[in-house]
Amino acid sequence: MNRIKTYPVIVVREMVLFPKQVQHIVIARPFSLKAAREALSTTQEVVLITQKEAEVELPQTEDLYDVATTGRFIHYSTPSDGSIRGLILGEHRLKIHRVFVDEDGIFRVEGEIDDPVIVNPDEVKAKMRIFRDYIEKFRENVSPTSILDRFNEEEPLVPIGEVLLLLPLKTEERIKLLKIDTVDELLDKTIELLVTELELNKIRLNIEKRVRENIEKNQKQFYLREKLKEIQKELGEEESEVFTLEEKIKKARLPKEVRKKALDELSRLRILPPMSPEYGVTRTYLDWLLTLPWNKRSRDNLDIKHAREVLDSDHFGLDEQKERILEYLSVFKLRKKTKGEVICFVGPPGSGKTSLAKSIARALGRKFVRISLGGLHDESEIRGHRKTYVGAMPGKIIQKIKKAGTKNPVFLLDEIDKVGKDWRGDPYAALMEVLDPEQNNAFQDNYLEVDFDLSEVIFITTANTVYTIPKPLLDRMEVIRLKGYLDFEKLNIAKRHLIPREIKAMGLPEDTVTFEDEAIMDIIRSYTREAGVRELERQIKRILRKVARRYVEKGEKTVVRRGNLKEFLGIPKYRNKLAILELPVGVAYGLAWTEYGGEILSVESRKMKGKGTLELTGQLGDVMRESAKTALSYIRSNHEMFGLEHDFYEKIDIHIHIPEGAIPKDGPSAGVALLASMLSTLTGRKIKGDIAMTGEITLSGRILPVGGLDEKCLAAKRGGIKEIIVPKENEREIDEMSKEIKEGLKFHLVETLDEFVNIVFPHS
Repeated sequence: MNRIKTYPVIVVREMVLFPKQVQHIVIARPFSLKAAREALSTTQEVVLITQKEAEVELPQTEDLYDVATTGRFIHYSTPSDGSIRGLILGEHRLKIHRVFVDEDGIFRVEGEIDDPVIVNPDEVKAKMRIFRDYIEKFRENVSPTSILDRFNEEEPLVPIGEVLLLLPLKTEERIKLLKIDTVDELLDKTIELLVTELELNKIRLNIEKRVRENIEKNQKQFYLREKLKEIQKELGEEESEVFTLEEKIKKARLPKEVRKKALDELSRLRILPPMSPEYGVTRTYLDWLLTLPWNKRSRDNLDIKHAREVLDSDHFGLDEQKERILEYLSVFKLRKKTKGEVICFVGPPGSGKTSLAKSIARALGRKFVRISLGGLHDESEIRGHRKTYVGAMPGKIIQKIKKAGTKNPVFLLDEIDKVGKDWRGDPYAALMEVLDPEQNNAFQDNYLEVDFDLSEVIFITTANTVYTIPKPLLDRMEVIRLKGYLDFEKLNIAKRHLIPREIKAMGLPEDTVTFEDEAIMDIIRSYTREAGVRELERQIKRILRKVARRYVEKGEKTVVRRGNLKEFLGIPKYRNKLAILELPVGVAYGLAWTEYGGEILSVESRKMKGKGTLELTGQLGDVMRESAKTALSYIRSNHEMFGLEHDFYEKIDIHIHIPEGAIPKDGPSAGVALLASMLSTLTGRKIKGDIAMTGEITLSGRILPVGGLDEKCLAAKRGGIKEIIVPKENEREIDEMSKEIKEGLKFHLVETLDEFVNIVFPHS
């Protein structure tokens, strides 16, 4: 039985001594020096314990590992710096009972010898022979060693200790090995580590070989290219453009995949004759790869206050739309990414969709590019053509990215609702990839044949209506609707934006022309009829051209008044036909929505002797024709309510006409106007000229909700309407409507046709 004994302790860092192992040691810390000197002056026996953290200068007992090795100095020296340097031989593993510090500041340990034991001598003997073979391989392939000179199968701890000293192990790994209780297991672990090191060395040698071969190949290529350059100079030839392209590829910060593609194409170019058609194709392709902004970005200005100032300076009104844009930019500022949202501005022509997109770009400090999708039928316009085609080039997306010069511009896809499709493909399918945040980070143009990251692009689309946009594509977009402008908004837009901009564009001095407010309002009401301001801008240009001629010829300054407006624009194009206070029998005003904004429909009907025929004219669509039939059936089923005979329809024909017959009309929202017009004709009652109506009707007498209410109310307001009959279910839209639209309008909310009839014919 082993006896418990007390030893002086040398605390070491990043060193683990194994039994039968010889290691070099340098002792410099005072507490370890005292322990070493005591050992050297007595038995020369000492214990080495490793500390857990090498950085700790003054360790405590809890900073030490719980396993140790006894050792004996076999050689030492004392240099002038006061340290002790020597060789120490590990003797036994020590089972620690207690570690403490005595009065002299020396670490001491109480413990007993606890060497690993051999469990199966025959198996250990066999493993030692295998061990010897691997040591031989290690000496041949990794590092020369003299271990085999002292190899003794009867003393396995000797070669184990020497091998572990050669292997690059961490301190924690060595401690785990020291704690193994059997020679059998320790031998297994040592062989495993030796085999691992041999395999790693084999991999390392292969890597070094490949690197060396690659370096030699590159040096050879460099030498040959330099020699070829010198030959060309001697022949008086200019430097080949292949070398120029190679230099550009080296200097360009291309993505790894793109760089590989460029170098592959360059290799092909080297062997092609310059007069070959394929040479020109490859040369052009390389130009595209080198000029695209693979890594160039604009720095974003994410100051929301600045963005608000830009939006306010560029646009009058559009408060709701500006708030939506600022919310979008605020999220962008917090998240630092645009991935996931595509804005779609929907509204009538001239309502400011394109200019809002430009303002977003200006607010962010990004480049702005635009493509028009109206009438686009060929999918290759988006994806590009494969470069095997004659005259092939990238699609419009990549072309505009190149024009922008950055990979994160604001990209406007204009008129996305007017894309077509035919045998050449479906452009909408290509746009799905462009606008889908899950796909556009690896958009592949057919011409480029490598991925281009579009995820940093802010895509903005515009449309007059969403009904022609495929549902899957519409789901990928955040729709922001723009309504038509009120007259007072058009007045302010003309004064603040249109007139100053056009005066500057024509080179007129600012004091050359003055527009009175009454004249601008007359232009709006008598010379334009639109939801936006595009026609208003054209009329202002007409006036300014005449002003410019007067100024050039006579030096005159002009004041545009209501009285002299005819001199500039001629006879008014439009008159306010709705300013009729008393309509003829059989006429009612309905409200319709079109992609160009709201419209007022004049619905006329007449009865005449006949056989019950219902005639419909004015280019009415199927839905509107069905609404007229539904209205007549409702009147017939409720003839007593309206004071009509039960067979009244058998003796008359009814003709319904909606003027402006050249314009197609359709939709269910004119149902109530058709009903009112027919009731007026059949009962001889007139309808007020300042009331308009909208709503879909059913045979059971219900009135269903309609869309586009804001635009319809704007049209009514422009036309002088004072009262509007609206389905009850549209009440929420009225509550959310801006006060400028609702101001001056009286709304009648109705759920049934009975309520509707009592409002239109109050004493019936």
